[in-house]
Amino acid sequence: MDQRTPVRRTAHVAALVMLVLTASTGCTGGVEGSPGAAGLRDPYFPKIGNGGYDVTHYDLALDVGPAARRLRGTATITARATQDLSAFDLDLAGLTVDSATVDGRPAAVNRAGHELTLRPDAGVRLRRGKTFRTVVHYSGTPVTLTDPDGSKEGWLRTADGAVALGEPTGSMAWFPGNNHPSDKASYDIVVTVPEGLTAVSNGELASRRTAGATTTYHWHVAEPMASYLATVAIGRFDTKESTMAGGTKVFTAADTTVAADSARILARVPEIVKWETERFGPYPFSATGAIVERSGDAGYALETQNRPFFAGPPDARLLVHEMAHQWFGDSVTPASWRDMWLNEGFATYADWLWGDDKEGKPIQGRFDAAFDNDANWAFPPADPPTAADISQAPVYGRGAMVIHRIRQAVDDDRRFFALIRGWTKAHRHGNASTADFTAYVEKTTGKDLTGLWKTWLYGRSRPASKG
Repeated sequence: MDQRTPVRRTAHVAALVMLVLTASTGCTGGVEGSPGAAGLRDPYFPKIGNGGYDVTHYDLALDVGPAARRLRGTATITARATQDLSAFDLDLAGLTVDSATVDGRPAAVNRAGHELTLRPDAGVRLRRGKTFRTVVHYSGTPVTLTDPDGSKEGWLRTADGAVALGEPTGSMAWFPGNNHPSDKASYDIVVTVPEGLTAVSNGELASRRTAGATTTYHWHVAEPMASYLATVAIGRFDTKESTMAGGTKVFTAADTTVAADSARILARVPEIVKWETERFGPYPFSATGAIVERSGDAGYALETQNRPFFAGPPDARLLVHEMAHQWFGDSVTPASWRDMWLNEGFATYADWLWGDDKEGKPIQGRFDAAFDNDANWAFPPADPPTAADISQAPVYGRGAMVIHRIRQAVDDDRRFFALIRGWTKAHRHGNASTADFTAYVEKTTGKDLTGLWKTWLYGRSRPASKG
């Protein structure tokens, strides 16, 4: 029997109504939806990248102080919500967030390590499918990050400036973003530096203007780019600009101390792009080139989009390798870091092809040497055991062996290169996984290649025979 008075029953009903109304708004004070995931559960870097949205464009304005020690930045990020969002994350390491807005209204900001959580104002509705704009003002001293394999990335100080390198996670050292290769976007990168220094980045140089004691460079990247491929190099450079026959813009920059030693190889950029185009399909971008720093400024080369980075003047083979990444890695980007072999296996095979075509070094000899190299059998190229292994020998050498075994299985060079060109066309400016690749090869060739994948791509021991 209900002993409550009519007044109490009325109050109870009102409370239930309020509870239902509160539940319908997700208990977020009027902000609908739920938070986007913090991290995309990448097999090796589970906490990088973020869920709930797709970035379509980054507009980065960077003001770099003397000797590139300090940075003031404004990141304007245009994105599309893939769920109803009450909050979302960006990746940013080291730098201080001064303020942030979402769709023009101040957003609450919470920081936990490199995770930057933004909660929009209650009046901002980020419904699934909505395009929204986030502006983050930040500043500080950019940091250098140490990868699991011990290499350095992020913001690297050089003798006369700095270079930003981002594979696999270093872009978060100089701008906030969705720091995973699966979320690609177009970019505008505007960098203001002290007069006398040059700022080189990705894409085409849209403008360059000097005002007072500073010069501002505006670089535009029209095609989608993964955050790890973004770069800025600041210093004293000898630069050269030209245009290839098909309209591709060429921009090269070499540190003035190595410019003379770099001139001959950099002049070969158009030749190498043309040669690779014949084998891999149309060049995927509107611009190409290279950045050459001093040998002590970084410990490696990197396939930064449009113009690869080199620590010292490269030889032809290294230039061929990094330029091949413009197709394999930059245009066709791995779905996760487990698919790294698709980048490095193809780029290594491009070096083998170049040696065969230009240097009289038969591919079979390169294959045999790779087969005999114990380092290539440390683990399967499609399944590195840890994050420290994604750039180790099997990903490169054994990855290239997989490509050559496919060529042998096809047993027809015309069909093999048509297959490769079809792959770069099918996934142009997109992402692809190992499973996508193996399925594509089998469908295109009409062959069951289960044995090939089991032995060469996933096998944990060296087979008894090379054949």
